[in-house]
Amino acid sequence: MSNQATTATPVGQGVGVSGQRFALVALTSLFFMWGFITSLNDILIPHLKSVFSLNYTQAMLIQFCFFGAYFLVSVPAGNLVKKVGFQRGLGIGLMIAAAGCLLFIGAAKAQTYWIFLTALFVLASGITILQVAANPLVTIMGPEDTASSRLTMTQAFNSLGTTVAPIIGSILIFSAAAEFATKTQEAESVIVPYFGLAIALVVLALIFTRISLPTPNLEEESPASNAQSRLMEFRHLVLGAVAIFMYVGAEVSIGSFLVNYFGLENIAGMPESEAAHYIAYYWGGAMVGRFAGAVLMQKIAAGKLLAFNSIASAVLIAISISNEGALAMYAILLVGLCNSIMFPTIFSLALKGLGVNTSRGSGLLCLAIVGGAIVPVMQGGLADSIGLQVSFILPLLCYLYIAYYGLIGSKVRA
Repeated sequence: MSNQATTATPVGQGVGVSGQRFALVALTSLFFMWGFITSLNDILIPHLKSVFSLNYTQAMLIQFCFFGAYFLVSVPAGNLVKKVGFQRGLGIGLMIAAAGCLLFIGAAKAQTYWIFLTALFVLASGITILQVAANPLVTIMGPEDTASSRLTMTQAFNSLGTTVAPIIGSILIFSAAAEFATKTQEAESVIVPYFGLAIALVVLALIFTRISLPTPNLEEESPASNAQSRLMEFRHLVLGAVAIFMYVGAEVSIGSFLVNYFGLENIAGMPESEAAHYIAYYWGGAMVGRFAGAVLMQKIAAGKLLAFNSIASAVLIAISISNEGALAMYAILLVGLCNSIMFPTIFSLALKGLGVNTSRGSGLLCLAIVGGAIVPVMQGGLADSIGLQVSFILPLLCYLYIAYYGLIGSKVRA
């Protein structure tokens, strides 16, 4: 693999059309893989909560460690990719993620919760490196005027991963655990899926050592202190970072509690293995909504559509909190459909008018993904103190802020 991190390579140089297509397919598989792994946490949370007899706050440490890695590792990951190059960065990220999956075997054998949390942090660190390296590569894997369509395609495969993971995870983890009588055997039910993921990640790492990839041109950055002082002057960017924090936190928090929520007697009274299948509808709604949103945004202002979806999400959560049975269940699932356009819309609105500061603004928004670590823990604390159903008031408040951002906060001011 080439170790050129700062030298531009013309797109396609030394790479035939068929080779470039294969490389794009390989990169797309990465988006599917990290979507799959991220959504699998929604199965892992209720499973480990049962195995270790955790309260909701303790169980949400799974998301805290996973998304906390985005906040802690994003900047070092960017420095690593700049130093070793994008292709080697992908290989390193895949191997670190595979190591995190293998740590699950030791955690299951030791039956120690903190080892599971360590494994999740290592796994997420590898995925963070993959995201830092893969997104720029997708944009240059073809003509510049079709870069957006390629990113949309890869994001669709990311959504596909988040949709199928709960189904497969429920079969491999909950169904297997249901047959066992001891806590030891229940803990060990995670070994097969995560060992399989480790093998898949290693295979992908080997593939990326063999294929040819173009190298993006990395421009020299100005001193970080000066850049940061300029970024804070963009009010819509700062408010957008808060919106990303709120959105990722709300989306992840809702998905994390669905299995336990549907297990409540006044909601559906489902066993975990059955409730887990319904998570696919939550994430699948986001996948379907992205295609519909792409059409609607050609006719409706992005900020107004963002506000509409956010208000709809808040209303659906309010319906779920104040009702029982099927109505409460399907109302919370429909929030997934409303989530569809939020992340890319907030991202684009926050970066509007940044000019040469766009890349640094993007970095600030990526750091805000740490909302996926903090909001679930906060909702877990609420669930332990006031009840799981009422605790959904927290993501409801998050969506109200996003509606404010779409209508008012996203406006660019001099």
